[in-house]
Amino acid sequence: MEDIVQNLQTVRERMARACERSQRDPSEIKLVAVTKTVDAGRITAAIRAGVRIVGENRVQEALRKKPQVPVQAQWHMIGHLQTNKVRKALQIFDMVQSLDSLRLAEELDKQAEKLGRPVEALIEVNTSGEVSKFGIQPQETQAFIRELERFPRIVVKGLMTIGPLTDDEQRIRRSFRMLRELFESLKSTNQPRVEMRHLSMGMTDDFEIAIEEGSNMVRIGRAIFGER
Repeated sequence: MEDIVQNLQTVRERMARACERSQRDPSEIKLVAVTKTVDAGRITAAIRAGVRIVGENRVQEALRKKPQVPVQAQWHMIGHLQTNKVRKALQIFDMVQSLDSLRLAEELDKQAEKLGRPVEALIEVNTSGEVSKFGIQPQETQAFIRELERFPRIVVKGLMTIGPLTDDEQRIRRSFRMLRELFESLKSTNQPRVEMRHLSMGMTDDFEIAIEEGSNMVRIGRAIFGER
């Protein structure tokens, strides 16, 4: 597992350099290790090497792997969450980073009531304009947050986006800048259970750009665990 330790060190060095370029404090940035298709042994090694947040894309995969990981970490759902998987998801995850519809919010609230617990969530916003991606439209996000007042067990902790699939750096920057500006504008929202704390954007191919544009949470898989 030495490769994981070395890869994590390299990722953190790249994060630190991105922070230096943008005059930010590296301690502000949270690293989510994306463990899609990564086995429990390598997840355990990553946590022992300092990872504090594990990000999984699929409920069934996380259900299988989490009991095999003997060390503590936060587990975040970062993939699209189907309503029929919500009950099981809430048994595993500390946060849902992909809240993208009122239908999903309703089911999260319903299952959270049964479990007697709140649900921390990030709202997924589609800032790329790509139809293949999930997420609320940027111009509809504020209204969506107001609608969430109906669901007393959902606590909004910030926003998430996936950058556009392109080599055009300026397009990537625009996507991330749009989310950061939306994030900043929503900080003044005087609404119960809404706290704009996490700005989750940036993955293996674009996390340095995301940090330069204001991200405080990056989701990195391949750069830590290697090619799938």
